[in-house]
Amino acid sequence: MAFDDNIYELRRQKLKQIEALGQTAYRSKYEFTNTIPQILADYSDKTAEQLESPRVNVRVAGRILAIRLMGKAGFCHLQQDGKRLQIYVKKDAVGDPGFELYKLLDLGDHIGVSGYLFRTRTGELTIHVEEITFLSKDLLPLPEKFHGLTDVELRYRQRYVDLVVNPEVREVFLKRSKLVQSLRRTMESHGFVEVETPMMQPIAGGAVARPFVTHHNTLDMNLYLRIAPELYLKRLVVGGFDRVYEINRNFRNEGLGWRWNPEFTMLEFYQAYTDYQGVMDLTQELITQAAKDVTGGTKTKWGDQEIDWANWQRLTMREAIIHYWPETAGAKPVMGDFASDDGVRKLVERFNQAHAHMAYDPKEPLGKTIASLFEATAEEHLTQPTIIYEFPTAVSPLSKQKPDEPDWTERWEIFAGQMEISNGFSELNDPEDQRRRFEAQLKERERGDDEAHQMDEDYLRALSYGMPPTGGVGVGVDRLCMLLTDSHTIRDVILFPLLRPEKCLTTEDTEQHGAKP
Repeated sequence: MAFDDNIYELRRQKLKQIEALGQTAYRSKYEFTNTIPQILADYSDKTAEQLESPRVNVRVAGRILAIRLMGKAGFCHLQQDGKRLQIYVKKDAVGDPGFELYKLLDLGDHIGVSGYLFRTRTGELTIHVEEITFLSKDLLPLPEKFHGLTDVELRYRQRYVDLVVNPEVREVFLKRSKLVQSLRRTMESHGFVEVETPMMQPIAGGAVARPFVTHHNTLDMNLYLRIAPELYLKRLVVGGFDRVYEINRNFRNEGLGWRWNPEFTMLEFYQAYTDYQGVMDLTQELITQAAKDVTGGTKTKWGDQEIDWANWQRLTMREAIIHYWPETAGAKPVMGDFASDDGVRKLVERFNQAHAHMAYDPKEPLGKTIASLFEATAEEHLTQPTIIYEFPTAVSPLSKQKPDEPDWTERWEIFAGQMEISNGFSELNDPEDQRRRFEAQLKERERGDDEAHQMDEDYLRALSYGMPPTGGVGVGVDRLCMLLTDSHTIRDVILFPLLRPEKCLTTEDTEQHGAKP
């Protein structure tokens, strides 16, 4: 929506005329007796006769979303908290100054009105206005009623307009709020304590990702915006917080996509004296309850499909590869195929001959190749809630190994809508084993993997004081919100997603032409 100098100036002139009528241009407050949602909830079922005796007097405020003038009277629709209510303005009722004010109003203006409720000839609940108070001027035009704000990038960039003119957008973010409230309730009902951990960290840890780097001037040191709160939360478990969680903002300096935003929200929690199976059950309960709290049921729409949050399946990673192995790639694998480099190499060759090509590096750890094979064969089929467990040690530097299979860990991920929404595992609490994992990650960094985990000596020291057996989980709040609101890009569930700068609002432009409001 381009800045319109002509409309802006025309409305500024109207604002001066409004001030000349004795109205304050930008009032500090307005005393109201009702909200529009309250009026609709309390009086929508009342008949015209019931509204007349006794008369219902109200004072409300809102933004004008529709306005029309018919001689010496007119109608408006006021919007507040996403709800709309009609008002009727008659010259005889508001007086000459009041009606002059009405004629100077535009779409988007904020006003307060006092009067009484009645029903029009068509039966619409309406306020018969006796006094109008001007509150704030909209100097820029809102999108046309029938076209709305449809440019996708413009909607994200000007979310403040998007929320005004697209009620369904507002509903998504109300549901997001319900989602976060539900997560908190479930955590607290299980005895978890909410905490806050540092967002600027001397070492980017707790996940495998490329961080954002900043600099602290006073300390003259580089810091990293956190990629995960994990290592700090586990320090708290060492310190005696047996059940702890954080709803946290994370930052990862990676690509953009329908599932990825550089700034995103996670729920991360840790429970002492349990393992990955224990937190697996709790997370399934957490997500199922969230679906009920947000949508009122356990079935949600996902494009042309339906997700049933009351119907879960569980498969090991190897079982998932076997289960979803494409028929065109020949006989399904057997468990023994995953035990050797040669067996996995043959699986990759068979898959690549019959399917979309999967990248393969024979020098990378065997477990990393198996994880890639899982992504290629199974992920696209995981629409219904599915728990994939037992992940390779090579891609799980913080998870505890299976006692009987050291190449595999007690780790799981939850998938739905063809994407991962949660990750959990039995936490590694042996400091010497953890050091070896960090050292293996350092070798990956030497091989060119700049997302591999760094060494964290203080975390190793914390583990050396003794961490009890612990299960830990991260849940992607944005992705879960996508699934519960049928939003097919993460930007639709983030109020202000990161965008490239507007060309017309660069520093150079504002210096040359003067900054516009």
